[in-house]
Amino acid sequence: MRLVEALAQRPLVLDGGLSNQLEAAGHDLSDALWSARLLADEPAAIEGAHRAYYEAGAEVAITASYQATYEGFARHGIGAGRTRELLTSSVDLARRAGSAAGREVWVAASAGPYGAMLADGSEYRGRYGLSVDELERFHRPRLETLAEAGPDVLALETVPDTDEARALLRAVRGLGVPAWLSYSIAGTRTRAGQPLEEAFALAADADDVIAVGVNCCDPGDAEAAVALAARVTGKPVVVYPNSGETWDAAARSWRGPTRFAAGQVAGWRAAGARLIGGCCRVGPAAVAEVARELGAGREGLGHGG
Repeated sequence: MRLVEALAQRPLVLDGGLSNQLEAAGHDLSDALWSARLLADEPAAIEGAHRAYYEAGAEVAITASYQATYEGFARHGIGAGRTRELLTSSVDLARRAGSAAGREVWVAASAGPYGAMLADGSEYRGRYGLSVDELERFHRPRLETLAEAGPDVLALETVPDTDEARALLRAVRGLGVPAWLSYSIAGTRTRAGQPLEEAFALAADADDVIAVGVNCCDPGDAEAAVALAARVTGKPVVVYPNSGETWDAAARSWRGPTRFAAGQVAGWRAAGARLIGGCCRVGPAAVAEVARELGAGREGLGHGG
């Protein structure tokens, strides 16, 4: 079944943070390539992380290509041909991990923002000083390669501003693979400060986009954003916030309580969410709770609810 058809029937469970699952397994992700480094060095670790989320109940796996770009790999001496192989392998690894799930699962090929390649925190600010045309030229080759690998959807994720959203929406045209567009937000604005209503509206008439929403944000900001995305676009909504902890750069550790809770899932679902999971610091245990919440909701609403 195509993903768009499944979304018309019921909400689906997304996976959680790939990096935290890899770190929990003992892998060092301090390199600028982050989890993408393991595509080259330890692909079995990535497959194992995907498998852990499938086993927890995830139905959609997001690939390890968030920080994988031709430019980023080139900085580490990896040529275009090998980069193409690694991008393709990110989809293959997620697909292979799902082959033992015993149920239908889908693969979302991750395309992170330009700032992810820079690895300097600008992915949470946007406004890189590049034009929409320049950003489109950056994103298109990677998206072409990922689309050729045969994912079910392209995950245009953690987008910090409307300029980059415009570039990505142009870059996915004609690739033959649907996409979702997911912003990183603070409150009711993008990370760059634009109103979310304006940001979501960019995708309202984009035929290639099958879902719109938010990720890598505080879980407390998610419900209002989900409702707004549903109202502005009329499309299914994707939501996968962070745990709610904050990063203390000086101490190099996470601080504060985890605010991601399965009890929030019902509110997100009621507001229009059809793809629900977690991002940074949300692991298999939390995804299993999301799966249980969505399963209970389906039982209460009947088939196709």
